Amino acid sequence: MHAYRTHTCAALDAEAVGNAVRLSGWVHRKRDHGGVLFIDLRDHYGITQIVAKTGSPVFALLEGLRVETVVTVTGRVVAREAGQANANLPTGEIEVEAGEVTVQSPAQELPLPVFGEAEYPEDIRLRYRFLDLRRERLHANIMLRAQVIASIRQRMIGQGFTEFQTPILTASSPEGARDYLVPSRVHPGKFYALPQAPQMFKQLLMVAGFDRYFQIAPCFRDEDARADRSPGEFYQLDFEMSFVTQDDVFAAIEPVLHGLFEEFADWQGKGRQVSALPFRRIPYRESMLKYGNDKPDLRNPILIADVSDHFRGSGFGRFASIVEAGDVVRAIPAPGTADKSRKFFDDMNAWAQGEGFAGLGYATRKGGEWGGPIAKNHGEDKMSAMADALDLGPDDGLFFAAGPVAQATRLAGLARTRVAEQLGLIDAKRFEFCWIVDFPMFEYDEDAKKVDFSHNPFSMPQGELAALVSKDPLDILAYQYDIVCNGIELSSGAIRNHRPEIMYKAFEIAGYSREDVDKNFAGMINAFKFGAPPHGGSAPGIDRMVMLLADEPNIREVITFPMTQKAEDLMMGAPSFVSAKQLKELHLRSTAEVKDAAAVSIQAG
Repeated sequence: MHAYRTHTCAALDAEAVGNAVRLSGWVHRKRDHGGVLFIDLRDHYGITQIVAKTGSPVFALLEGLRVETVVTVTGRVVAREAGQANANLPTGEIEVEAGEVTVQSPAQELPLPVFGEAEYPEDIRLRYRFLDLRRERLHANIMLRAQVIASIRQRMIGQGFTEFQTPILTASSPEGARDYLVPSRVHPGKFYALPQAPQMFKQLLMVAGFDRYFQIAPCFRDEDARADRSPGEFYQLDFEMSFVTQDDVFAAIEPVLHGLFEEFADWQGKGRQVSALPFRRIPYRESMLKYGNDKPDLRNPILIADVSDHFRGSGFGRFASIVEAGDVVRAIPAPGTADKSRKFFDDMNAWAQGEGFAGLGYATRKGGEWGGPIAKNHGEDKMSAMADALDLGPDDGLFFAAGPVAQATRLAGLARTRVAEQLGLIDAKRFEFCWIVDFPMFEYDEDAKKVDFSHNPFSMPQGELAALVSKDPLDILAYQYDIVCNGIELSSGAIRNHRPEIMYKAFEIAGYSREDVDKNFAGMINAFKFGAPPHGGSAPGIDRMVMLLADEPNIREVITFPMTQKAEDLMMGAPSFVSAKQLKELHLRSTAEVKDAAAVSIQAG
């Protein structure tokens, strides 16, 4: 018999009754039923019930064990008594009568329980992440992540992509988020940077003549955390293709994403549906108008509309003056709210003020009759004409966001989500994908008082060099696109600008000289001068996809060892001070106020 186990804790069933077996695992739960002790023994695969009766040579030993102690149990498989079977466990028809027990590793008193799913503070969970990972939900999430990555690899290879690895130590880039810097020991005063993404390397692979690249790529950005972004590091499905149009990129990656989400749509019996192929394409400006942002949740049926013209010369003077000043009024339908009290609408206005806006106007409607100050002053006929234009029903109310375009757009987008959540309109059983396309190449930076890139400086402008030369920069669109699912941006992507003369001109419009481009992007621009194919790609986030599939609200729940929101690893104690000797080897001196004696000594030196 094997030293530790003949079976896993999920392998035994009624056919094994009478067999001698050996199992190893953690004491998950203990229950003393008056002279009969039951222990749930857990390993990676599942749970088997162990039983010991008073008088058994192992009863006292088992009774004294703390939960999470690691033991090896040798015994005989018996059928559970009538009515005691557990249909929720693969091993629910049997139990193992313990004959011998070996304690492999005793457990101390736990800082958080493994049995059950009680919520615990983030700092406790992350400090003892190895215990947190033993809990059923989190353990299942991490296994889902592994299965998702394996599926992605298989699907990408099936689409003709080849996996390559790109450098982790590279050069710092002046664009994008803050870099994590790594000092060089052999080149005093110089630093490597951890890659924010393999962007330049994957484009150089295309220049090198490889055709379809992909990688499950680690990326490092020194930026703050949020619910759908982990601080420090994250992983993405990075891919690039040569001799392709935007349509070719979509056609290659859509089957991968659609197939992946269909494969795991019913994970843990969730029974979700995935939007059909091909994914819907929404121009950027349309998305900003109808959904109030560039990452729309298409499970929400509410559509925002611009009703500025309806209030031009209106009896409701506040909106009339806003429109006259060149600003806008956006309407957010509130379907089926005839039975809602005025408090519902007032609460929405208070919510908007709490978000930092002046307020959210509204008009109520019941059986076709309008109510509220806006409707009273604007007039019944004009309100009904607006309702007809918006295809509203007789019991649909309206909210209004008014002001400068950017401000009204943002408030309308937030209100659209808030109204749908309050009315229960979002279908949690769907994955709705879409592409946001036709992003503006440039935008006007009010702070810097100059034209700058709006999205990705390395994208090909639509119309190429001719557009850059002849069009107003703010009218130029780019071959840039985002893939969005359920209101979460999975990635940005683009058809790349592979021609040096177009790149120089694009950067010139944004205020960069030819010398700036040659200095800051030397590796890429020099490579393009030796023959570069048209190419493009994208990089959907692995962590975000798993978060959606696991139906988790926070990305931390699908990462094995995440950091805190302050980018600290409480379990390993990172970041940490290092010794004076290490600093000296790296030709560094810390200016931070530190308590570590060794680090202080190098400051003094």
